[in-house]
Amino acid sequence: MSKIGIFMADGCEEIEGLTVVDIARRAGIEIEMISIMGEREVTSSHNVRFWTDTTKEEADFGKYDGIVLPGGMPGTTRLGADETVNSVIREYAAAGKMVAAICAAPSVLGQAGILEGKNATCHPGFEDKLLGSNWKEVPVVVDGNIITSRGMGTAIPFALEIVRYFLDDEAVEKVKKGLVYQA
Repeated sequence: MSKIGIFMADGCEEIEGLTVVDIARRAGIEIEMISIMGEREVTSSHNVRFWTDTTKEEADFGKYDGIVLPGGMPGTTRLGADETVNSVIREYAAAGKMVAAICAAPSVLGQAGILEGKNATCHPGFEDKLLGSNWKEVPVVVDGNIITSRGMGTAIPFALEIVRYFLDDEAVEKVKKGLVYQA
């Protein structure tokens, strides 16, 4: 069974992060929320408080098959400034493990140098931060092991592409049916 991690920082967009967690778990993919804040409590950009499964200090990054970055501000800025986040995304990308980011968070991938020559998308206004990428104005872009998406309104299709990456079309259709999601 696949296992993924999702970094969470104060100021993250809660819908982008928690939608991925919810949909991955519905599909049977194990996912751990990882706080970069030094404690398990995280406060989102809209003052929603939640508790993560672990912290970056406690996480075993060798056990994950992929990593996800939600957007939101100033959460994205915090993710981009974090040495652990940058080290993990570079290592995973180089190893061919899935690295996914939504909204402003693809800018973290760009600044880490892992979008070079890749197709990618992001929240409007962050296109210039997708360094070296071929920017696409579509809801979700999958380019090999890199998955990017535009924002809160694309959180469900983003999460479904993560499910497809680890499972298959049948698993995606099953989750969509349970969600009564039509697109």
